[in-house]
Amino acid sequence: MLADMHTHSFFSPDADREASIEAMARRASELGLYALTVTDHCDCNYWLTAEEGSYPDYQQNDSMMFGAGEYAPASIEAVTALREQYPILRCGTELGQLVQAPKEAALMAADPRLDFVIGSLHMNAGRPDFYWIEYNKMDTSEVYTLLDDYFAEELETCMTADFDILGHLTYPLRSIVGEYGIQVDMSRYEDVIREIFCTLIERGRGIEINTAGLRRKLAQPSPTLEYVKLYRSLGGEILTLGSDAHRISDIGAGLREAAELAKEAGFRYTAVYSRRKPEFIRLWI
Repeated sequence: MLADMHTHSFFSPDADREASIEAMARRASELGLYALTVTDHCDCNYWLTAEEGSYPDYQQNDSMMFGAGEYAPASIEAVTALREQYPILRCGTELGQLVQAPKEAALMAADPRLDFVIGSLHMNAGRPDFYWIEYNKMDTSEVYTLLDDYFAEELETCMTADFDILGHLTYPLRSIVGEYGIQVDMSRYEDVIREIFCTLIERGRGIEINTAGLRRKLAQPSPTLEYVKLYRSLGGEILTLGSDAHRISDIGAGLREAAELAKEAGFRYTAVYSRRKPEFIRLWI
């Protein structure tokens, strides 16, 4: 009874071109998943295409993500058209940088066809995606400034934006720690993470265990057990599991490990969304 609540088809510009929604649905069925939610990217601050908008030079590494106002709605339309043929499918989106483009984020979140909305932050305002930053050219204080700004914007997102669960809470660590081997003292963010969790709980929002980091050098999910335990101890009840797959072979990857982590943190159920409402399914392990 596991559901993959965070996946990307070829409508996401950074996903494998072989990742059609039909192929994803067939693979999820082969794996025996309870549900597959397609959550293609919508980086709201890149709503316009390169021809329609003007993007500063520092964002050119992210040029593949330009035009979210076209490819994100196209994904929703495609998933909706296939749901009768593939009942396993749920329709979602991953909204990035919601407070950097609030009108666009609100427009997407209001789409009545959506079952599920992930709220994510891939880049600080005025900076490229954390994936592209060359941390070896920065001193320690600069790295911490990036993280200070990141968690501050995460909190603002949780306080103001419309979404269902907060995506990959510790996303920057995939690159900072995993790819560059720079160790970070996360204790300085304990208070803001606690406030993030309390805000989510108060607003009826949840978090995910994102397993993409298990397939990378970081070798850990986002967030890790200590944060899932903290969220639970504060009264958090809404938890989803997601592979963050960008190719067919990664669908469902790490869900068993994520379920075990959830159970260790005190959860007995995970959430699957339909029409923006959570349905709770019992952890079977």
